Amino acid sequence: MKDNPFIIKGYKSADLFCDREKETEKILNLIQNSVDITLISPRKFGKSGLIRHVFNQISQRNLDYKTIYVDIFSTLNLNEFIKSLSEAILEQFPEKTTIGKKFFRLLNSFRPLFSVDPLSGNLHLSFQFSSTSEQETSLKQILQFVNNQDSKVVLAIDEFQQIVYYPEKNVEALLREQVQNMHNTRFIFCGSKSSMMREIFADAKRPFFSSTRQIEIGKIGSDPYAKFILDKFTSAGRAIDEESVAFILMWTKRHTYYTQVLCNELFATGKKNISIKDVHKVCDEVLEENESTYMQYRALLTQQQWRFLIGLAKEDEVFQVYSSGFVSKYKIGNSTTSARAAESLVDKELVLKTIYKDKISYQVYDPFFSRWLAREY
Repeated sequence: MKDNPFIIKGYKSADLFCDREKETEKILNLIQNSVDITLISPRKFGKSGLIRHVFNQISQRNLDYKTIYVDIFSTLNLNEFIKSLSEAILEQFPEKTTIGKKFFRLLNSFRPLFSVDPLSGNLHLSFQFSSTSEQETSLKQILQFVNNQDSKVVLAIDEFQQIVYYPEKNVEALLREQVQNMHNTRFIFCGSKSSMMREIFADAKRPFFSSTRQIEIGKIGSDPYAKFILDKFTSAGRAIDEESVAFILMWTKRHTYYTQVLCNELFATGKKNISIKDVHKVCDEVLEENESTYMQYRALLTQQQWRFLIGLAKEDEVFQVYSSGFVSKYKIGNSTTSARAAESLVDKELVLKTIYKDKISYQVYDPFFSRWLAREY
């Protein structure tokens, strides 16, 4: 059986990457015109995959840029930021390369502890800085090293809003001071919490104010996604009808990760001809597999929060979550209770809040969870 073409983790090739042609060209154009970028999208919309695709295009087009990607979602402080950045640089420039050897010499001056993951073989670092000033100096030296390469560099920092949670309160100013002097390096600051990312880059009182071009990533269009799905099944000698593809995109709400998961599961059945009946069956199986996780959510939430989620799932998308109609229909309590539930669930990333020009919408973040709530309640 051919490899499953519906990737749900990482990035493999341009052939297995769906659409995002306009976004890719826009990012490449900004990079080549020395413009730093703020890239915002909800989690699992394909933001990281887009970055990897841009990096792939830089390589395929022989553009004179080195590329570095670091995800700081799991970091809790500046020390861990330095650790993640250093590991990302080493991943791109291993010790045996010329750049890698130079970077190792720099790291050794910080007296790091090295360890190797026995399963992946990846190198891990840890630092024991004696003072805050030593920590800040080390970060400056690492960034200067990046900027001093013969080729230009594109450095993508994913989940950048995480720096707001660091106990060190000067990280934004510290990074901005370095970034504005790194003329050989283009930055892509990526984030999934749109309100926080906007605060960092659009608040006149913050260090990064108006320093980047902002790009927001939405859902992939129905037509290109449908074509992608049909093409991948056809290329593997399989068949799936247009009705089934349309249902997939409706049921997953074109949320990239969940669309890929459902298509991955359908491809994994091994069936030569996928019918709408097969799609319904796999949808039910996916919900059953995740049911224990959804019930854990129930145990962690208040009754009003749970009812709020049920209301969103039943309505699919709600623009007036504070209205008496919505509140009374789903027995949430009152408009104040509904407002608190909305704020708390957005913060927990169980609810997706989308801001339009003249309105705000709320949906259950996870389309599978939404379908399960609508079915069970």
